[in-house]
Amino acid sequence: MQFTDFDLDPRLQRNLQAMGFEQPTPIQAAAIPPALAGHDILGSAETGTGKTAAFLLPLLQKLLLSPRSKHPRALILLPTRELALQVAEQAQQLSRNLPLRLATVYGGVGLGAQEKALTQGVDIVIATPGRLLDHVSRRNVNFSDIQVFILDEADRMLDIGFLPDIRRVAQLLPRHRQTMLFSATLHPILSLASEMTHQPVRVEVEKAATPDAINQVLYPVPEHLKFELLQRLLKNESMDTVLIFARTKRRADRIVRNLQREKLSASVIHGDRSQSQRVKALEAFKQGRTRILVATDIAARGIDVEGISHVVNYDLPQQPEDYVHRIGRTGRAQAVGEAYTMFTPLETRLVHRIEAVLQQKLERRTIDDLDYSVSAANVPTPEEIRRYVEANRRQPNGQTAVGQANSNQKTSLRRRRRRSRPRRSEQPTA
Repeated sequence: MQFTDFDLDPRLQRNLQAMGFEQPTPIQAAAIPPALAGHDILGSAETGTGKTAAFLLPLLQKLLLSPRSKHPRALILLPTRELALQVAEQAQQLSRNLPLRLATVYGGVGLGAQEKALTQGVDIVIATPGRLLDHVSRRNVNFSDIQVFILDEADRMLDIGFLPDIRRVAQLLPRHRQTMLFSATLHPILSLASEMTHQPVRVEVEKAATPDAINQVLYPVPEHLKFELLQRLLKNESMDTVLIFARTKRRADRIVRNLQREKLSASVIHGDRSQSQRVKALEAFKQGRTRILVATDIAARGIDVEGISHVVNYDLPQQPEDYVHRIGRTGRAQAVGEAYTMFTPLETRLVHRIEAVLQQKLERRTIDDLDYSVSAANVPTPEEIRRYVEANRRQPNGQTAVGQANSNQKTSLRRRRRRSRPRRSEQPTA
């Protein structure tokens, strides 16, 4: 099948050709025809399989065939500003030289420019839920003419608590509309789909495709040797564009500082970085000015950069599904990628859970010139760890053992003081 087989406006076809799109991916081939026919869509495919074009092309086609309006005619909701920006970028490319206007609405920046765009009139609003509701409360946007409502990464939005906001937005939309929900997994969003859609066409793509295109390797390593292992891995010349995932914002910052100290080109994105800092870091990474980008899971589904050679899990994610989303940043569009994952002995069970989800046992490797016998300075012994855990275990009243002991000591001291005070009848008179 070719894109030319779809009943699309010739201008859209020219834009597809200019972008080098010839053959649709499986999710595009399955979702675009029923979406063009006006059906609601419930789509499931892993990250990096072309979901964005699967909903943008039918959306743009529908808007080209419908009358213009001073109010938005389409709304796309996404969980993060990175995803909103990337969907907006592809929408701009697909709609080049078309009489369609779009506005991107997300937090972390001022309201002024977004308010101006919304009030001047747009056809498509691409937004995160919280910031969109800010504009709703200011009466900057009117949803009475919405024809198409799209929820992308719907499972992720539920994970981070956006369900009340999504319901508030949906209540503001016309009942008669086309709704498309796209997600990496369908099971978590089935209840939401029953609320939002009407007899949707269900489209699913095999989930084994993305991991099979990625060479995955596990590196067992003590915690204190992780950075040294990372340095050894980065000496490989094939690691020219590397995305590193860290568990927390603080760890991500520390990794970047250490990399820069070693004269390695690295930048970072996470939730505490301003929007301008995040955009600047991502653009530098896209354009090859920065070789290494360190990120927290905020970027697991929010980075769409062609040619990422390697993904490195410096820390394991807590959920096996997040592992799949992380490594999906490489090996995109049916290319081959590399994913390296470090894990400590305490994380062995989590590795087994990941392998169970993948239904395969991953290769383990060690580095020949890394001395794994080197002990860490100031690493607590097992007995010290046991005492610490015992002391900080929560009591039924919510306090730790140490806190409870301190509280008991203070209570006992107050009682002794009260007993030592003379009774009022025994106090001397003036």
